[in-house]
Amino acid sequence: MNTTDAKLFQSKLARYKKLIEDDIGQYSKHVQKTTLQQYGSNARLEIDAYLDILSRGGKRIRGSLVCLGYEMSGGQNQKMIIQAARAVEMLHAYILIIDDIQDRSLVRRGGSTAHVSLGDYHRQAELAHESEHFGISIALNAALAGGHAAQMILANLDAPEHLRLNALSIMNRTMLITAHGQTNDIMNEVVAQVSQDDVEKVLEWKTAHYTFLNPLHVGMVLAGADCHATDAITEYAMQAGKAFQITDDILGTFGSEFESGKSPMDDTREGKRTVLTVYALEHAQSADMNFLLTTLGNPSLTPAEFRRCKDILVETGALDYARAEADKHVQAAIKALEKEQDRWNDEGVQFLKGLAQYILTRSS
Repeated sequence: MNTTDAKLFQSKLARYKKLIEDDIGQYSKHVQKTTLQQYGSNARLEIDAYLDILSRGGKRIRGSLVCLGYEMSGGQNQKMIIQAARAVEMLHAYILIIDDIQDRSLVRRGGSTAHVSLGDYHRQAELAHESEHFGISIALNAALAGGHAAQMILANLDAPEHLRLNALSIMNRTMLITAHGQTNDIMNEVVAQVSQDDVEKVLEWKTAHYTFLNPLHVGMVLAGADCHATDAITEYAMQAGKAFQITDDILGTFGSEFESGKSPMDDTREGKRTVLTVYALEHAQSADMNFLLTTLGNPSLTPAEFRRCKDILVETGALDYARAEADKHVQAAIKALEKEQDRWNDEGVQFLKGLAQYILTRSS
């Protein structure tokens, strides 16, 4: 990794993260107070569950890219763009809650997932009916409340009306694409044959648009950037986003729960088809292929079976292949950025190069 790019990326990311975290903290206190006053303790339970997930911020890369896209395009209203970054992070929390329900995940970033913690609340309070259904129901409401609150924030930003409308349009288009990507991801778990092309579509529709392209475009259009400018950053964002998801899938299987924020067995239990698993299924010997097929999607997967799955991913060359694919996408992202770098200031370009390089070395 280029040392200069890496240092600038890390320092600038840390600055963005602090600004976003501070803003989210203030916003959360306000929402908790007003929700309790206006709608009572039941609504406060729902909002607290949502804000709990929102508070487990990770790197805040999406919100940071909103700020970066804005600054690269000449924007100067820091207070406004931090609110926009908050909205993007809020939409991320909304997606995480739904994703955890669909994946049957128990852990998210070092704590219980929203539906699990709400189910625990139901049991501890000795409420009527079934705890699991209660937890899922309230978690879905929490996600919806957070998602729509984020849309309201974007709609009321201190920016010209046409720019706010553009940002909202981009955001909603991204949510639509992400829904299609998630649907394809789920379908890949239940159909007999999944190709690398099928996985590539999910990388693009579920992650690249949502994690990289959307926040950059939102920040850029709020600064008044035109279509030529947003088009110029698109190839970088798509390539970097694909690399990000591939490394996320590697971490999801080979990382620890502390590093990835969820159990490393989750993706295998879920039966998730990734660059790793599809390559392994295509290149494994018959016995290993059959073993993988019986363990992928097995909710009763044992630690011993999971270790064997990881061995197969290594022995078939799937891990090396996935790493090479991530590197290929990163290099393509940097090449696309350099082609258009005269459009932006050196600091913004350095940050994006540092981010692309960080993808290959990240541990969380």
